[in-house]
Amino acid sequence: PPPEGYRKAQRLMRQAEKFGRPVITFVDTPGAYPGKEAEEQEAQLTPGQKLLEGSALEEGTAGLTLGQKIRTELERQIPSAGWQDSGPEASGEEGAGGAGGIGSADGGEKVYRYAETENTLKLGEEIVSTYAVFVDTQEDTILASKEAFTRMVPASMTKVLTLLVAAERIENLDDTFTITQEIVDYSFRNDCSCAGFEKEEVVTIRDLLYGTVLPSGADAALGLAHYVSGSQEAFVELMNAKLTELGLSETSHFTNCVGIYDIDHYTTAYDMAVIMEAAIQNEICREVFSARTFETSLTSQHPEGMLLSNWFVRRIEDKDTGGMKVFGKTGFVDESGSCAASFGTDENGEIYICVTANAYSKWSCINDHAKLYQDFGKK
Repeated sequence: PPPEGYRKAQRLMRQAEKFGRPVITFVDTPGAYPGKEAEEQEAQLTPGQKLLEGSALEEGTAGLTLGQKIRTELERQIPSAGWQDSGPEASGEEGAGGAGGIGSADGGEKVYRYAETENTLKLGEEIVSTYAVFVDTQEDTILASKEAFTRMVPASMTKVLTLLVAAERIENLDDTFTITQEIVDYSFRNDCSCAGFEKEEVVTIRDLLYGTVLPSGADAALGLAHYVSGSQEAFVELMNAKLTELGLSETSHFTNCVGIYDIDHYTTAYDMAVIMEAAIQNEICREVFSARTFETSLTSQHPEGMLLSNWFVRRIEDKDTGGMKVFGKTGFVDESGSCAASFGTDENGEIYICVTANAYSKWSCINDHAKLYQDFGKK
């Protein structure tokens, strides 16, 4: 679970960003960390460590948890007078079913927020999934929903955020990473789906990106996490920081980058739609999601490479989706049922997003997506 006081700290960080207050104090004293050494040391720090690095915390905080220290430092940097917990109620902003959106301090970034209207259809037994939302991203409206703001288990839809967080920090897709015994053991121990990479196999970062989504590979997702942050735990900090940036930290929280069930690993259908839209705005993510197949690089373990297939695309491509090209990411654990997050593009380039969860089979999940695109996409 998040350290005590951590979510309070997240809310304070959002408030600071919104009002242009300084949040993180970086060490930038001339000569303190000269040249490349400074960059390397800063790159190894987690967001929480960056916040506390160089802080002026008074003595007496030694017994505090990490979350409490972060909150203490934030409250020191941000004057408490006139500040209160954020959220639709505190800020006076209107929310869609209590869900938030994103925006930069200068208001220059797109806000991912979808409104229910009088025309929003409340779905019932016409789909089998327990949770669903279908969004028109051009109008920022919810066209259809079913328990869209209720907490649910994301399973491997988690990897949409994994892909986004990694893609935002990767500079060279041809760089390499060596699959470790730790990654192999973790994937085996948790009975995860895998791309098929083996211990000591040297793969490209491009291989890891496609391996995370197309076959839903835990080995690939963990490889990205270790490549970007050094460990899964540090990478998950970045994932939750991204949820804060997207305005979702009150209703979503992740504990791993794979989608393994955990009581503190949760989201909503609405939040997953926001995450998916943020992801497809990233060129790398959109290219990965849009691939039907991908051939990995040649390695000693796989001298002919491996052919990876996008199982969501392979399952939905023969369905009637109202003429839309649909791509997405599936998921399944016992607690989530079959689920998927997808986006569809019509002939005019307009984009729709669909998220469903807790269908009784992978095909019933796919059928729900096909039906929603057929019924609610603009003809």
